[in-house]
Amino acid sequence: MKVVFLAPNYPPEMRQYTRGLVEVGATVYGVGDTPAAQLHPSVRGYLSDYLQVPNIMDELDVTNRVHAWMRGREVDRVLANWEVLVLTAARIRERFGLPGMSRDTVMGFRDKAIMKDRARLQGVRTPRSARVRTVAEVHRAAAEIGYPLVLKPIAGAGSADTWRVDNAVELERVIEAMRRVEEASCEEFIEGEEFTFDTVCIDGRPAYTNIAQYLPPPIIARSVESVSPVIITVRDMGQERLQAGVKLGHQVLGALGMGTGFTHMEWFRKPDGTAVFGEIGCRPGGAHIVDQMNYTSDIDLFREWARVSCWNTFQAPTARKYNVAIVFKRAIGQGRITAIRGLHEFMREYGDHVVEQHLLPIGTPRRNWKQTLTSDGHLMIRHPDWETTRRIAEAAAEEVTLYAG
Repeated sequence: MKVVFLAPNYPPEMRQYTRGLVEVGATVYGVGDTPAAQLHPSVRGYLSDYLQVPNIMDELDVTNRVHAWMRGREVDRVLANWEVLVLTAARIRERFGLPGMSRDTVMGFRDKAIMKDRARLQGVRTPRSARVRTVAEVHRAAAEIGYPLVLKPIAGAGSADTWRVDNAVELERVIEAMRRVEEASCEEFIEGEEFTFDTVCIDGRPAYTNIAQYLPPPIIARSVESVSPVIITVRDMGQERLQAGVKLGHQVLGALGMGTGFTHMEWFRKPDGTAVFGEIGCRPGGAHIVDQMNYTSDIDLFREWARVSCWNTFQAPTARKYNVAIVFKRAIGQGRITAIRGLHEFMREYGDHVVEQHLLPIGTPRRNWKQTLTSDGHLMIRHPDWETTRRIAEAAAEEVTLYAG
């Protein structure tokens, strides 16, 4: 099995997928714009060859370069797990005539307006929405949809540049803040709890599924600096309150023509129990959610994704053993981390349930919380009982504090 894998070195979690491919017997050819000498040592060991391109985001140029590079060599798969490269991988597959989702199909997972249109055609409950490119179009969409509404990039990921707008005055402020965004989706705001529906699919059928809850919803977590965002995978996916979301997830996969690989969907549960589709990507979720799923079931989904991508089989057990919470921390102040308070006490009380503690060390520069959900590090906790998991996660959110100066 000969696999071209785009961006094997960055983002850092791509190194794990590269490892997974090798562990299931693939020969991996990496493509990226990281200089070969700067590849992580583990990645260099996994790759049989590597093509450095000037700009990995230049879809047509990367396609042409990969086509020339691999001419005369056998290629069985072209894969990408980074949101910004899924269309490039599809274009290269089409150039080589390889199996996998077409570029048109992948566009339905990348472009939010196309995504929602295709979902609606199959009867999926979606927020009312409109594609907007100009200020006039934003105003017209706002008049039709009404307040509150949401504005976000048409091809964005991870709730970056996503804004809730409650009135016309706020709309003008948000329009100014989004001037650099070429296209946006103006959408009905859905009030309710927000969850994920994650899958590893084989020909559109989930071999593994996951639900996680965002606490608070991402639009709050990404707009209020003092919040410590929490995401908790749900051990008991059979509970009645989640079944509408599970049904919705399967409906969306069919509506968009999912093939083989990871998906990461977000959906809303309204106060009346109705499930409403948010958005979906044909790639794994970020911010360590795959690590959370691994801890949930004590498996290796980096390897299992590789196995389904190469051999169309999933071999890991799917039983869910734990609820797994990740708590992202944001330092108070600017500059370098100067102190971490409450961690010793927290670990003394709950350490038996902490599976990861990756807070930035003292002396490390603080990260820009607006640019990364992972912020200044995280704590990851697991426990078989949901309420206990949530209580420990809330303790981490409230009692552990980082300071910068």
